[in-house]
Amino acid sequence: MTTTVRLLVGGPTTSWPTNLAQLPGPWVGADRGALRLVKLGIQPTIAVGDFDSIDDRELATVKQALTGTVVVKPDQDQTDTQLAVKTIFNRLQPDELVIYGATGGRLDHLLANLWLVLDPQFRAWAPKIKLVDLQNTVQFFLPGDYTLAKEADKKYLAFVPMLPTHLTLRDAKYQLHDAYNDYPISWASNEFVGATSHFSFDQGVVAVIQSCDAKK
Repeated sequence: MTTTVRLLVGGPTTSWPTNLAQLPGPWVGADRGALRLVKLGIQPTIAVGDFDSIDDRELATVKQALTGTVVVKPDQDQTDTQLAVKTIFNRLQPDELVIYGATGGRLDHLLANLWLVLDPQFRAWAPKIKLVDLQNTVQFFLPGDYTLAKEADKKYLAFVPMLPTHLTLRDAKYQLHDAYNDYPISWASNEFVGATSHFSFDQGVVAVIQSCDAKK
């Protein structure tokens, strides 16, 4: 059985999936994300961060609802999200980590969350990490040959080489053969032509994004 841990960080609530509060745990909250979980009636297993975005009363509320421990960030060398990811994999050892609240809002936070998997201390965990919001699912892949399943509510497919690599897209709407880029690029607005899509690459890290248009 696959073990999934869910992490809520401090991004805007408007970017959350509509069913977030109904998703099963265990849950971990990073900084204000821990308080938001408690307000949703979810008991975090772990709360992580320097908690500079909540006051002492709110932190006490989080501690009362915890089923596990508080991990306080010792310095500013890591973001709250980085510390939370490291804590989750070291303590809970999940097969999958799904992160919410990591997109929308400040661009510097978005970039830090996207680039987290490029750090050598996190890269081995990259295939187990997903970023999910109202419109997007982002998965990270290490070199290999993959079959990707289409999400029912998503229309678009993007392949984002984050480091230099040779990328092949075999059966997407727009195909590539051994395409090389020595800088990050988003091969955006592609689409599935069936229930799955096959791709391969030889080095680096590739992010794959399934997305849909905003609902009006």
